[in-house]
Amino acid sequence: MSAPPISKGEAITDKRQLVEYIAAGSKPAAQWRIGTEHEKFGFKLADLRPLPYEGEVGVRALLEGLTRFGWEPVLEDGKPIALASNGCNITLEPGGQFELSGAPLETLHQTCAELQTHLKQVKEVGNELGLGMLGMGFQPKWARADIPWMPKGRYKIMRDYMAKKGKLGHDMMLRTCTVQVNLDFESEADMVRKMRVSLALQPVATALFADSPFTEGKPNGFLSYRSHVWTDTDPDRCGMLPFVFEPGYGFERYVDYLLDVPMYFVFREGRYIDASGQSFRDFLKGRLPALPGELPGMGDWTDHLTTVFPEVRLKRFLEMRGADSGRWDRICALPALWVGLLYDRIALDAAAELVKDWTVEDQEAMWRDVPRLALGAKIGGRSVQEVAKEIVAIARGGLQRRARLDSSGQNESHFLSPLDEIADSGRTPAALKLEAFNERWGKSVDPVFAEFAY
Repeated sequence: MSAPPISKGEAITDKRQLVEYIAAGSKPAAQWRIGTEHEKFGFKLADLRPLPYEGEVGVRALLEGLTRFGWEPVLEDGKPIALASNGCNITLEPGGQFELSGAPLETLHQTCAELQTHLKQVKEVGNELGLGMLGMGFQPKWARADIPWMPKGRYKIMRDYMAKKGKLGHDMMLRTCTVQVNLDFESEADMVRKMRVSLALQPVATALFADSPFTEGKPNGFLSYRSHVWTDTDPDRCGMLPFVFEPGYGFERYVDYLLDVPMYFVFREGRYIDASGQSFRDFLKGRLPALPGELPGMGDWTDHLTTVFPEVRLKRFLEMRGADSGRWDRICALPALWVGLLYDRIALDAAAELVKDWTVEDQEAMWRDVPRLALGAKIGGRSVQEVAKEIVAIARGGLQRRARLDSSGQNESHFLSPLDEIADSGRTPAALKLEAFNERWGKSVDPVFAEFAY
């Protein structure tokens, strides 16, 4: 979900500092990087149950086992809750979902090599401990009550507050996994264009990566139940952000949005202080009930940035957040799709042309239809499958023009191959699993843990 919090930092005395903080992420194209993050479900090989934090077959043992590869533990209350190494972090989601937040890298070849190294390390330690890892968008077998909560202070505050805001917030915390990519922008105008295009197309990416058709061992009626969960988590901080498409959108308008999203917490002296539902605007005036008379620091602002969950999130870079987790080659395909679309000017122009006539209402409808229908949903009189074929082709052209070659002379476009298969056939990963469930698997989800484990 996020890296560990930082200290209070530089004092904030004016809203302009908040705008300048985000704007400082702007950088020339030669410095653009690719940061890929993915989550996965840990499970015990013996009985397929989710991993507890403690115990011989648990999350803590896995974290400690990975230190043999040079990872440094990050502690909270004396317990390892994350690992860090060379610009990468391994963090824990509330239900023990195991996340790699990759380093900012120059090419997709490097990104995929980083992923493979990570999975190899996790598998080596996991085999010794008797645990495995599964990539899907939603926990296919176990109920909320079966998922142990991880010992991180922020999660208790979020857990209590989310129950007040939506019906599925705890499902989001405990039973979902995603893959996302973090990408750069050159200027405010470049950010605006990229954010508008990527928000409009985010449901198409959701459809291509749809891989969460089961809940508690049975089909749930969705192809991406993970994305449905986000529609009933917290309307204040989730969704499609219609204001991004309004005239005048830019860094300051996004800051205003953030200031109006209720807070979760403030971090002071190693502990989380509950500020749930309180206003960062009040904090700027020294009127935060949780810390009366105190002004925020820049560390408080960067923490607050991590507590909004729209389909595309702006920090000092853009986060594409719409995809279910899945098998390893689709993890590589997700950054390939967005790098191809956003890091090549011709491709970005083509993508902007594709979505220019879509209304905000069209996009909202697609966002709500895609969890159930995936590539069968409609937008602008076309099927999402048709649009998916087009955006994969645009991305392929963008990657070919980037011409970033590996040691064998191959460019990055081959990472899109899994998406070609999905878009051309119209059969999502979820649909294939449902077919196996009804035929080969004898209406059991247990084979998922063998066939689709990393």
